[in-house]
Amino acid sequence: MTKVRALVLERQHELALRDIDLPLETGPGQVKIRVHTVGVCGSDVHYYTHGKIGPFIVNAPMVLGHEAAGTVVEVGSGVTHLKVGDRVCMEPGIPDPNSKASRLGMYNIDPAVSFWATPPVHGVLTPEVVHPANYTFKLPDNVSFAEGAMVEPFAVGMQAASKAKIAPGDTAIVLGAGPIGTMVAIAALAGGCARAIVADLAQPKLDIAAQYQGVIPVNIRETNLIEEVGRLTDGWGADVVFECSGSPKAWETIMALPRPGGVIVAVGLPVNPVGFDVSTATTKEIRIETVFRYAHQYERSIALLGSGRVDLKPLISETFTFEDSIKAFDRAVEARPSDVKLQIVME
Repeated sequence: MTKVRALVLERQHELALRDIDLPLETGPGQVKIRVHTVGVCGSDVHYYTHGKIGPFIVNAPMVLGHEAAGTVVEVGSGVTHLKVGDRVCMEPGIPDPNSKASRLGMYNIDPAVSFWATPPVHGVLTPEVVHPANYTFKLPDNVSFAEGAMVEPFAVGMQAASKAKIAPGDTAIVLGAGPIGTMVAIAALAGGCARAIVADLAQPKLDIAAQYQGVIPVNIRETNLIEEVGRLTDGWGADVVFECSGSPKAWETIMALPRPGGVIVAVGLPVNPVGFDVSTATTKEIRIETVFRYAHQYERSIALLGSGRVDLKPLISETFTFEDSIKAFDRAVEARPSDVKLQIVME
């Protein structure tokens, strides 16, 4: 164990920048990374404000942060695809390679997965981390550390787009224009959708999403979404609906949005169980898909960033220094309508 400085969630509502003992020995198949940029995720903020997410409860001090990019500074034995000096981003969830879920290719739903900043696993808001090389991905020269740290949330969007089985020219609806909703819209467009109707209550978030070609923003405070979708699709409905808000209310009328034979992809996580209109889903033969994190999406996400077809830089609202990490989290707690992604630069 090595004593290093980190942003530590001591308990609910209490953050500290202090020294903490963390494992930093680079073993076989691992790399040590000097962390450059870390994104502030909604789950990090939720642990800060609520002290738990479902069954995951903060019972001991925990280092926050899981959206990260940095530079390889040490390479363990057996690692051949990475070298010292490589700029990388890191997939934060490490499954058991021998689990049934992993062997089926669905490693993201392995019950034994170890995920950064999910109790009791420490996160990466600290200067250096050790990580399996197989879950560490080299960044193209034209992709910045800031963009590299955005690969993690973008991978959720990519997972959702993949689950939807988009066909070229599809029309998508995205409910919720937060960081994940906007990235889902971007991924859907990159995956072949001709347009993405993005619906939200917050006009500043819609304005940010509307910067992307193919996005049609709809402020549901002012416009009836069902009527607008009917107008835009000549009464047919959307090919795919992504529910990204996590709002139980969204499920009350969601079956009116997809076309017959369309698909709903559940991305947002309501706190409590929601009502479900089985009759309409059945008579329209709506396919229902669900998303939990991602699997096999990092290389695809990085390839899209490197090609220039996807630009995530407009989603970065503000960058903080490591010494101002607590300020960054307090800003995130404010949930300003104009904020999409806050980041912390460690160097």
